[in-house]
Amino acid sequence: MSKITFSTKEINILQKNPNVQRVSEKSITYTDDFKNRFIDEYQAGKSPRQIFEENGFDVDIIGIKRIEQSAHRWKKAYEKNGLIGLTDSRKTASGRPLKRELTQSEVIEVLEGQVELLKKLETTERRLLNASESLNPNKAYQLIQETIEQNGFKGMTSYFCDLLDVSRSGYYSYLKASSVREAREKLDLEAKEIILKAFDRRGYKKGSRSIKMILENEFDIIFSRKKIQRIMRKYGIVYPHRKPNPYKKIAKATKEHRVVPNKLNREFKQGIPGKVLLTDITCLPYNGNCMAYLSTVKDASTNEILAYHVSDRITLDIATKTIHKLRNNKKITLHEEAFIHSDQGSHYTSPRYQKLLKEYGLGQSMSRRGNCWDNAPQESFFGHLKDEVDYKSARTLKELKSKIDHYMVYYNNYRYQWNLKKMTPTQYRNHLLAA
Repeated sequence: MSKITFSTKEINILQKNPNVQRVSEKSITYTDDFKNRFIDEYQAGKSPRQIFEENGFDVDIIGIKRIEQSAHRWKKAYEKNGLIGLTDSRKTASGRPLKRELTQSEVIEVLEGQVELLKKLETTERRLLNASESLNPNKAYQLIQETIEQNGFKGMTSYFCDLLDVSRSGYYSYLKASSVREAREKLDLEAKEIILKAFDRRGYKKGSRSIKMILENEFDIIFSRKKIQRIMRKYGIVYPHRKPNPYKKIAKATKEHRVVPNKLNREFKQGIPGKVLLTDITCLPYNGNCMAYLSTVKDASTNEILAYHVSDRITLDIATKTIHKLRNNKKITLHEEAFIHSDQGSHYTSPRYQKLLKEYGLGQSMSRRGNCWDNAPQESFFGHLKDEVDYKSARTLKELKSKIDHYMVYYNNYRYQWNLKKMTPTQYRNHLLAA
């Protein structure tokens, strides 16, 4: 014991500290809660003097020797008997109790409280163990912190760290880095708001590539794709993935229909606008049990939709009207060697359809039977349209056509594409013509 004695003024100062149970001229009795906290912080690497100062003690009054003696005594008691060893063992050291004896009802109340604490601890242990099966260390540290704060378990840090098989020093480092995590979370939330603006830009959901191009071209903001993908994963920003087409292909061609050779051979990107034209028809179910059909002509070099037609009938007219719209489109100029490439559906093998192409001076090419890759860019467009347009919610054919009209304007003029040098189809067409 230190030989330093306390004056009446110093005793009054010490008694005001909530970590002191009682103090006399020659000794101080600290609360069990402070001793438990001291052991936790001491094991985390803090010095005894630092711990005392952070808990409101004046080291000049107490004396560094008394602090070191207390630290040594508590550490030895903890190593021998755990948290029980830190409880006040001097309450009956003189042979007579310093406080009055507890009554029978008070003893029962204390025992009941201890039983409830044990039950609560047992439930917490099970929850921690069940939750820790797939946790990384940071998640485990967060779980420990929440458990201690919510349940008031003081002096249990070492126990919970051992239970979840993580280090105590790592846990305290996690607590110290809370300000860094908060700053990072704030930056992530700001990035999330920016990404959401691009994600819902012009009313259509987008993936990380489209978001990156929109941020660069329209917001003058540079985010890496990895950052965009990380933020999307973190906050559950989901881009709908393309689903396989559940409908079967159009009926087989009759004997009078004629198949033409495949002169495209998947050479889609020839760098010549208005030469390689792809066409196909897709189904668009709407309003529960109604069905519409969309026929399009797409420029393979620029990905621009040059003509399209929506109908509630899948007769030959849907294909021929699309070709009429193509020829009447004054905004485009077709190449002198332009040809239409399609699958071997009955519309495209029809003598009437083939005669119309010849009248307009358009050549014709067809995919091999049952090979969707021969017309892959056209299939890709239909996939994007079905991902991004809420066509099923349309109540009427007129409403569905309005949604398709809106999307075609968006797709050609505002939807940046990675493989078009991050340009829109219209921009890329002008780029090729200028070159």
